[in-house]
Amino acid sequence: MSWSKHGGPRGYHHGNLKEALVAAALELIADKGPSGFTFAEAARTAGVSAAAPYRHFRDRDDLLVDVARRGFERFEAALRAAWDEGRPTARAGLDRLGKAYLHFARTEPAYYAAMFEASIPHGADPELSQAGERAFAVIREAAERLVADLPAKGRPPALMVALHVWSLAHGIASLFGRGDRGRRTLPMEPEDLLEAGVLVYLDGLGGTG
Repeated sequence: MSWSKHGGPRGYHHGNLKEALVAAALELIADKGPSGFTFAEAARTAGVSAAAPYRHFRDRDDLLVDVARRGFERFEAALRAAWDEGRPTARAGLDRLGKAYLHFARTEPAYYAAMFEASIPHGADPELSQAGERAFAVIREAAERLVADLPAKGRPPALMVALHVWSLAHGIASLFGRGDRGRRTLPMEPEDLLEAGVLVYLDGLGGTG
């Protein structure tokens, strides 16, 4: 179930305070961005007292950390399913991976904003850091497979390729593939732009297969 858009369940139901607060945070992030609401507003949106959230979270930033961690877990699952261990080829898997990246940004804009735009200090929470690393590991695995197919002479480091592909996908997702008001217009589909960019990049490395 997605809590990223209006129309979904909200409020404090069946005593599940923590889930109600996460749902409220996602609703507020979708409306105001990850920095545009207070802890008290999250409590009010969840339908509980201003003191109730402290049972589960130290403050608003702690709530955002939890939302971002959940987002990265969903993100990893989507990327891993799309990559499908690079079947039938690494290039085909990478194409699916890129589409999955853009799809997540479009369909889960509140999670995406919490993950990448909440200004959470790197290393602030070990579980969040690990969730982010696991998601990036899917992109790195794809890069390792791609690099293995390149000519040995001049073969670039897989990590460098992973970072380049990630930067390209993330830039296009953030600018043109979002599902919120941050999306800019583009005279072509974001998926087509990403596919063309990756193709040019891989051609420059000497491997488009």
